Amino acid sequence: MPATLATRCCIAGGGPAGMMLGFLLARAGVETVVLEKHADFLRDFRGDTIHPSTINLMNELGLLDEFLRLPHQRVEKLAGWFGGLRATIADFTALPPPGRYIAMMPQWNFLDFLAGKARAFKPFTLLMRTEARSLIEEAGVVAGVNAVGPDGAIAIRADLTIAADGRHSTLRGAAGLKSRDLGAPMDVLWFGVPRVPEDSAETLGRFDAGRIFIRINRGDYWQCGYVIAKGGFDDVKARGLDAFRADVARLMELPLERLALIATFDDVKLLTVSVDRLERWRRPGFLAIGDAAHAMSPVGGVGINLAVQDAVAAANQLAAPLLARKVSEADLAAIERRRTWPAKATQFAQVMIQNNVIAPTLGRSGPLRPPLFFRLVARYGRLSRLLGRAIGLGVRPEHVRTPST
Repeated sequence: MPATLATRCCIAGGGPAGMMLGFLLARAGVETVVLEKHADFLRDFRGDTIHPSTINLMNELGLLDEFLRLPHQRVEKLAGWFGGLRATIADFTALPPPGRYIAMMPQWNFLDFLAGKARAFKPFTLLMRTEARSLIEEAGVVAGVNAVGPDGAIAIRADLTIAADGRHSTLRGAAGLKSRDLGAPMDVLWFGVPRVPEDSAETLGRFDAGRIFIRINRGDYWQCGYVIAKGGFDDVKARGLDAFRADVARLMELPLERLALIATFDDVKLLTVSVDRLERWRRPGFLAIGDAAHAMSPVGGVGINLAVQDAVAAANQLAAPLLARKVSEADLAAIERRRTWPAKATQFAQVMIQNNVIAPTLGRSGPLRPPLFFRLVARYGRLSRLLGRAIGLGVRPEHVRTPST
């Protein structure tokens, strides 16, 4: 017989959505169990961007000063280079304080920080090396999860089960929830290049004929994204490692020797891009949030922050009903209603950029003409501040409404 555990809320997934929700619920006095299938958070992630919206939330929680003592780099502006035209695409410096920049912070540090703060509250339990495999259902209502941990099978019964287990969510499939694939014309090759003090500090996206390249200042190295057509990694490999390194050196305007650490294609990670959204996020006793509800494109780097916003909205709505053991279908519907619009609006903008900027650029072989929006941003600096607000704060930024016990 599997071991059993009972709790008010069981959250599958210890990523940004799961850890933030677990922390906020435990902080409000709700007995909460978070399941994380890995042994620790020390692994590669798709992105490490802490946007102004999340910085503002940390400030509301009274944690910002301590949070910013963790290693990070500040990005106050995002620059673009389209053909021969360079411009500031997004300027965050005009946003209300304190969130006037993006903090580039290793995601494992972010998650470790949240886990440490959550553990300070007695109602919080974090089970590492524990993976949710299936749902416990009773008369059509989700009543918890069946999981496997380091000591074997465990059944966790809960008043509410939250799927925060990412874009490849096991639980959303187990719940029978259907998703809509919005499509993505690209994948991304992700790797690091050493950075020296003489290098520019500028975080930059470069658009060239048939090429898109992003470099992010991470202090002693550049985090690099080489955007390719969907399924095009085999073509890159066929051209050879020397051709790949030469192309990256040209796009970065660096000597070829700086790319010596890319010894084989094993040093390059393929990030398969998908953009989808659940048609319905909930069932009685069950809710999906974050990437489990809406996988985001890397455009704008907003995925982490949408997930965190989902968690805050869910905590605001659910803390009191969970304490009273009276979570209703109306509570779950309210969260879905509130967060569907930001997800839809953000994905709409991402898909527009994918289809009208990224795909044509990757398919271009001749001279590249900057699109109208880029020419306007280059000419009118105010537009870069508006884009900074759109990227930095997003659609319908949330505020912490839960109490601290």
